Amino acid sequence: MSTVTRRISDWASRVRFEDLPPEVVREAKRFLMDSVGCALGGAQQHDVHIARSVLGEMAGSGSCRVLVTGEKWDPVSASLLNALMIRVMDYNDIYWQQDPCHPSDIIPAAMAAAERAGGSGRDLLVGIALAYEFEQRLCEASFPGVREIGWHHATLTAAAAPIAAARMLGLDAEKMQHAIGISASRHCTPGSVTAGKLTMMKNTVDPMATQSGVLAALLAEQGYTGPEHVLDGKEGFSHVFDTEWKFDILTEGLGDSWRIMKCGMKFFPTEALTHAPISATLDLVNDHDLAPDQVESVTIYSLARAADILADPSKYDPRTKETADHSLPYVIAAAVAERQVTPIQFTDAKITDPTIRAQLNKVKVIADPAIEAVFPALQRVRVVIRTTDGREVEKQLDFPKGDPRNPLTDAEITGKFKALAAGIASPSDVERMQAAINRTETYDDVRELMADLVVTGR
Repeated sequence: MSTVTRRISDWASRVRFEDLPPEVVREAKRFLMDSVGCALGGAQQHDVHIARSVLGEMAGSGSCRVLVTGEKWDPVSASLLNALMIRVMDYNDIYWQQDPCHPSDIIPAAMAAAERAGGSGRDLLVGIALAYEFEQRLCEASFPGVREIGWHHATLTAAAAPIAAARMLGLDAEKMQHAIGISASRHCTPGSVTAGKLTMMKNTVDPMATQSGVLAALLAEQGYTGPEHVLDGKEGFSHVFDTEWKFDILTEGLGDSWRIMKCGMKFFPTEALTHAPISATLDLVNDHDLAPDQVESVTIYSLARAADILADPSKYDPRTKETADHSLPYVIAAAVAERQVTPIQFTDAKITDPTIRAQLNKVKVIADPAIEAVFPALQRVRVVIRTTDGREVEKQLDFPKGDPRNPLTDAEITGKFKALAAGIASPSDVERMQAAINRTETYDDVRELMADLVVTGR
């Protein structure tokens, strides 16, 4: 009986641009737009400055562009830095079924491998569609998700990234299967990176898994082999992870519908489960015109995992951006104090701002079994604000802005792009970059597209 990685590879290695429905092409370009926008903001972050310095010493010269700044590096190094720029602000896309994931973290694997192979913009769109397809299916296949037993979703990214990279390199099914085995067998990530006090690794492990996928595809291209049974065989994922795996989910209906159509985008630069509570809190504060000193308490009824991961004691005293953007008390405090939750709220000055910090202990997070019962079909949250004059106002939301059922408009995506470009790119840069992304499929050489995604007007 063939392994699941072979069944995946048999299909993925044959997908062509002509197989993508128009709506999938459109959505791939929308996620590309959102991701490049996130990279513009990410390029300005301290984490990226450190990584750029280190990789600048190590990277070999090559044909693969670094987003925003335009260095030409080898594909492995370029994929890591590009993915880190997209991921570092925690502002890129989000999909959550059994496990959470950010499929756009894998877009740089498709970019680098397509450049290395001299592919086209149409090829890149295929790579993006495949990245979303298998990252999201992997999130659906384990019951419960691997995050629930202490592993991070970068573990799954290491199995999805080589699929996109191998397809861009034009590998056949056998070599693609080996690429999956090479990457997935050496890149399992513990959930400690998103538990308790958070560090820069929170946003780095997934880019490293993307980098692993590119390296694996390049090795497989030259004949390197990896375990074919890495997912469903002896001592593979189904053996070593204490969950139930439904591997048919990875291959059923491939090409009949596309998972990218079910992925969401972030309207706030924060952990995904904070979005609905932020939205509800902002609505209540604005609708009732509540000043911070009028708020006595804010009670968030949410999932058990939100209470556990996002409201543990360390989250009531955030001192870094990484902890603050995964702190439900902090983001709600910012919403109450400033009526917005944007990248500005995660500067050092804001994290220590006395008005925001005065709201932190007003926030209580309660795990609600009724909300647990409808997740992940609904990302329900109920927010109750009690005022100092004894009133109670509340709001329930079933999904946040950016969810596929309430998607960002094209104008909102381009507006987010422009805001993230502030301080690093000129208006002419922004106009050129957005125009290039909108016509991705017209580029016969993806390297020309990547050259158009570089800032030149600073």
